[in-house]
This record gives sequence, C-alpha cells and structure tokens, in this order.
Amino acid sequence: MIVGVIGSGAMGAGIAQVAAMAGHRVIVYDNNTTALVKAKKSLANTLQKLQEKGKITSADELVQRFSFADSIQAFQGCGLIIEAIVERLDIKKAVFAEVEQVVSDTCILASNTSSLSITSIAAACSNPSRVLGLHFFNPAPVMALVEIIPAIQTDPELIPVAKELMLQWGKTPVIAKDTPGFIVNRVARPFYSEAIRICEEGIADMATIDWAMTELGGFRMGPFTLMDYIGHDVNYVVTETVFTSFFFDPRYKPSFSQKRLLEAGWLGRKSGRGFYNYAEGVEMPAPNKDVVLGTQILERILAMLINEAVDAQYLNVASAADLETAMTKGVNYPKGLLQWCDEWGADKCLEKLDSMYHEYHEDRYRASILLRKQAIGNKKIV
Repeated sequence: MIVGVIGSGAMGAGIAQVAAMAGHRVIVYDNNTTALVKAKKSLANTLQKLQEKGKITSADELVQRFSFADSIQAFQGCGLIIEAIVERLDIKKAVFAEVEQVVSDTCILASNTSSLSITSIAAACSNPSRVLGLHFFNPAPVMALVEIIPAIQTDPELIPVAKELMLQWGKTPVIAKDTPGFIVNRVARPFYSEAIRICEEGIADMATIDWAMTELGGFRMGPFTLMDYIGHDVNYVVTETVFTSFFFDPRYKPSFSQKRLLEAGWLGRKSGRGFYNYAEGVEMPAPNKDVVLGTQILERILAMLINEAVDAQYLNVASAADLETAMTKGVNYPKGLLQWCDEWGADKCLEKLDSMYHEYHEDRYRASILLRKQAIGNKKIV
C-alpha cells in the first residue's frame, strides 16, 4: 500500500518516516516547495544517523521509498492519506475535500489533528465513512502512542483495520471518542493549567513547581519545562481549542500568562525564551526544595489530573485500559491516573477537590460524579 502524507513539517516528516520504515512507499505532499526540499534533506540525514547507530541496515534503501510532490495529483495511487498540517478546521476541511477528488474510492483518509473534530473534517467529504483520526505524538518515530478517533460517520469496520495497521507500524493504538482533545490532550490539560494557576497565585515559582512534579511525582518533565519544550504556539492553542470546544467549561480555561508569551513570540525552546530564558549564559532559577510545599503542589495538580481521567472514563471517552495506556505512552506519565487514584484513594482525591471547590467557588474544581460515587462507596476505579 502506498501511503500519502500531507504536510512536510516535523510531524508530517516523522509520520512519513514511520510508514517508510514499516515497508511502505510514501509520497510526501506540500505546496511549499522550500519546505519539501528541507524535509527531503532532513529525512535523509535522520536515516543516515540511524544507519550509523546500527538501527537500520540501509539508509539508501529507505530513502528510495520516499517521493516528494508539490501537486496533490501525486496521491492517485495511495491507499491511505494522513494529513498533518496547520491546526485550522477550515484549511483541513478544504484539503480533505480536494484530496477526495484525487484518490480512489477505497482510499482511507486520516487526520493527525490533536484536538479538532474528526466529524467536522469528515463532513467536508462526499464519502465521510472513510475518514478517521490517526493522532501521532511528536516525535512520531519515537513516541509509541497513536490515538485512533472514529467520526460518527466512520465505517465501524475501518477501526480494526486502522488498529491492525498501527500495530504493524510498531505503534501502540488506543481508541478514543471524537470529543475535544480526545484522550491525552483532554486529560493532560490540568498538568499545565493548574501549574500556571499555582504560580499566578504566588504559592510557588515555576522552578519549584517543576521540581515538585519531577522529584516528588516522578514525571519526566515539569509542566513549565514541558510547555516550553512543546512550544506555546502548540500548547496554548490546544488549550484554547479544547476550552472553546467544550462550550467554555472552566475546567479547560486557558491562562493569560501563557497567552502573553505567545503574543510576545516567546514560544519556548524553539525561540530561545518562554517561561524560562534559554539564552546562552543565563542561569536557570533554583527551586525551593521544601518537601511540604512540594507535596501540596503535587497533590493539587494530581487531584485535577485524576479527576479528568476518571471523568473521561465516566463519559466513555475511552476504555479504562486505553486511558491508562494513553497517558503512560503518550505523555510518559509515571503510572496510569486511574491506577494512581486507586493507590492514593478516591476519597483523598475527592477531599482535595471538594476543599478547593469550597475555597474558590469555581466549577474548575468540581469533582466527577464517578469519583464521588467511588469515594463514597469506598470502591476502586479499576
């Protein structure tokens, strides 16, 4: 099967690499010829480095599987198209409508969107039953997780086909309902937003919050370090999209602190400055390693994360197993949040949330009904 990839940026090129390494011929399309040339050179360099490390046998053989095209007509023989372009619904819908006119009737059309409605994208096609979401995580060749998101129009028989294909590509697929943010970008929102809120309130600075989450919580990166790594042009936009898509639910409310960084062009590591300053010679701030304070920070953010995961289970966004897999494989959490809830105790988590709810009187801190039921009944979530 020939795989077509729309978009030659970091994500598109990464997905193309994954498909080629799984044995497919891959056509990368971009209407920006400069970006195409850059992607071609970057992929060749990446594969050469993999060969030097002994991870692949022949970089030249893999390079031969790639074609780079500035015309969408090149997709005529493809069996699968994966779109990985800018996160704008109007542009994605226009591209899908155009691609559908070129490919065969049996070609599967997939979007790599991280938070936009697959159903809305599918509606742009005359045959929406062949459209679904295949959300890879950056960098695609390294990250195992792929969220498979069927639209309400998607042919149910397409789901196991997509799952099997992702397994063949060496990925770990999970099935998510077509709701804003799917699994990872929904459940993970409090990791960022609550950390910013704690900082804005003056309870602790960024370095201390990052220290608490990594050293006490076991997370690989603290929230501020991770937001800078992802880039605020990506992380903030996802938060804003999820917030808007959930009809402005306070649980997903974006932060002015992060928005101002975006407006200033302080996008994080990629621009040299974000929450932290990455300029040469600038010393990173030292954390306050007060364990009592650190534990309070960890428990506040963890309670919010657990509540979001429990609520996603309650609303059948995904199975409990897929929720756990998504958070450990997609954002490398030290353990699944449902398991964490059971170990910590649903009653303790509920007590923490109710305490914050009574203090702030904000719906941001409302507990999931499932968490409340399990806590009252002294039952485990999984």
